[in-house]
Amino acid sequence: MASSVLSVATQCVSPNASSVSINETHKGKAKLGGSTLRFSKSSGRISMTVAVNVSRFEGIPMAPPDPILGVSEAFRADTNDVKLNLGVGAYRTEELQPYVLNVVKKAENLMLERGDNKEYLPIEGLAAFNKATAELLLGADNPAIKEQRVATVQGLSGTGSLRLGAALIERYFPGSKVLISAPTWGNHKNIFNDARVPWAEYRYYDPRTVGLDFEGMIEDIKAAPEGTFVLLHGCAHNPTGIDPTPEQWEKIADVIQQKNHIPFFDVAYQGFASGSLDEDATSVRLFVARGMEVLVAQSYSKNLGLYAERIGAMNVISSSSESATRVKSQLKRLARPMYSNPPVHGARIVANVVGTPILFDEWKAEMEMMAGRIKNVRQKLYDSISSKDKSGKDWSFILKQIGMFSYTGLNKNQSDNMTNKWHVYMTKDGRISLAGLSLAKCEYLADAIIDSYHNVS
Repeated sequence: MASSVLSVATQCVSPNASSVSINETHKGKAKLGGSTLRFSKSSGRISMTVAVNVSRFEGIPMAPPDPILGVSEAFRADTNDVKLNLGVGAYRTEELQPYVLNVVKKAENLMLERGDNKEYLPIEGLAAFNKATAELLLGADNPAIKEQRVATVQGLSGTGSLRLGAALIERYFPGSKVLISAPTWGNHKNIFNDARVPWAEYRYYDPRTVGLDFEGMIEDIKAAPEGTFVLLHGCAHNPTGIDPTPEQWEKIADVIQQKNHIPFFDVAYQGFASGSLDEDATSVRLFVARGMEVLVAQSYSKNLGLYAERIGAMNVISSSSESATRVKSQLKRLARPMYSNPPVHGARIVANVVGTPILFDEWKAEMEMMAGRIKNVRQKLYDSISSKDKSGKDWSFILKQIGMFSYTGLNKNQSDNMTNKWHVYMTKDGRISLAGLSLAKCEYLADAIIDSYHNVS
């Protein structure tokens, strides 16, 4: 144990001091708070040393707050009644309350009725879940599934699944780089950094148009070394809400195929963006239909509201069943020392919902309802800003974006004004979560955005 030592010598004033002979020594120790007091009595003097224990972790600095989750912490500390939390991407009702899907409750009741146990899952996860998730992603009749070219391993939601894919790249494609959109979800860079996978950015957001910098994106993908992994958002790009058009997706696939790159999709909003599971999976299916080998991380946090269950999957679509089998074996090998095996509760919910026709139809209806509420809020916000702002600024980008987020174009100072003056909590890049907004609050938010945009440099 590391320590700092304080020595003190003092003349003994005890009336018994004279009874101590010159050669006599008394020694002992006592605890004083978190320190150890050691003393010895010799030649009429008392000598004391205080050993102060210093933590071996003293050199570890305080980490900065998470840029997204830290927003919620600040929101909770605010006592103002008008406050709005538009930071974290979690669905809320019109009353701004968390929502548990009815179909999830029914799936959980099925588990109780059957008396499902809590035994360990295999490393790759629940078989029924893996089957269901691959079929949702690609379509049940997809040739890749029929030919057993899909390696699916249950992961710890989207984050854990991405981390598993990053570990696969680091181990079996050493030195390969991952191209990430600028901007992207805040955790992407952390995941690849911790997996020791180098990354670079490709242009994506154009601040002049508050839209897609498609030409810049294509140029950067073309310029990347052959065999680069290209991280793509399957739908509802986070944080911008700006997606390529179907025609642009075709051109992106052309370039990636020509350069022999490997597409790596992050699919966090399937069915939640447009309300259609099939429509939101068209980008991934396009690449697979071309015969390309593809990595796909999935999450069920948003579309089934299973945020805390940490349920997702890592999929690798390969060119042969033999290679898919080998890839799956190595994904399992990577997962074993990370978390051993995944949790069962969320996996059973997904398997029950997808595997029960009545529940599956109910889920699609609830997803459509949630997506529809966000679309209504998006329209109301646009209408409110457009009617209030007389400057002539074009706010139509709000309607062109898709999913639960809107990239407002506000800079850091303007975003700070949103929080400090208007009690609207959001990330500093100007992203707001429309899932945390109600129709009743749109007018207030419009006032905050207009003030911040025009009155803060």
